[in-house]
Amino acid sequence: MNNTFIYKRATLADFREAIDEYGWVVYEKAINQKLISEITTGFETSYLLRREIQVLNGIEENMEGTLHHLLEKDNFALELLSKLYCHREIRDFLGGNYILNGINGVINTKKNKSYIQDIHRDVRTFSSESKFMIQMIIVLDDFTIFNGATHFLSGSHKLDIKPEEKYFKAFAKQAIAKKGSIILFDSNIWHAGGINFTRKQRRALTLGFTKPYIKQQFDYPRFLGYEFGEKIDSDLRQIIGYNARVPASLQEYYRPVESRMYKTDQG
Repeated sequence: MNNTFIYKRATLADFREAIDEYGWVVYEKAINQKLISEITTGFETSYLLRREIQVLNGIEENMEGTLHHLLEKDNFALELLSKLYCHREIRDFLGGNYILNGINGVINTKKNKSYIQDIHRDVRTFSSESKFMIQMIIVLDDFTIFNGATHFLSGSHKLDIKPEEKYFKAFAKQAIAKKGSIILFDSNIWHAGGINFTRKQRRALTLGFTKPYIKQQFDYPRFLGYEFGEKIDSDLRQIIGYNARVPASLQEYYRPVESRMYKTDQG
């Protein structure tokens, strides 16, 4: 397929053409193996913490192997985001500034069954003209036809109606990619996690980025602390959402332009 590129050689024109025609793009050799190793090192501990809460709150069914909201002060997330992977492409797709909507993880094993294996798209409101969300998968283990590589129905980002399962299975293509690759895709595209037939885990990070006026899945600035936001560089402040906060008091609302919680360049 003509939607796979070497990350450092790919042009913006490559991205525009592929994302329009297929709805998804694969960038090979994008992330160095040292960072990939740092990400996977703490995956199991992060999962056990989140799984305990899922079970405690009675929502464990159909959520095996899922890890949500992995942006923390002392893990890999800040370093990952600071690298600005696909920054040019995301800005182009969304038409300017953007923020993190969610940073989640998946551990796909032979025994696991979760909602990500259902045919779905990552937005509930379809919009073919106004682009407001784009997704990124970071491949932590090789994606193969045997271990559950994600299935994408190319071109379906232009279709509002969910495809029938028979049609999807017949025409969807799996995103075969090596560890360290990045998969970018239009949030409108219909896709599904594959089934892992092997004995090994197939892990991945899934990140969503939106225009700043879209509500985040998780209030990352409040979770990390507003003072923490003053210590990081401007690119991280922007991506994490510090420039698109919602005031929670009149004191926070009535501020001079330069110190307002929602900045004027956020759309």
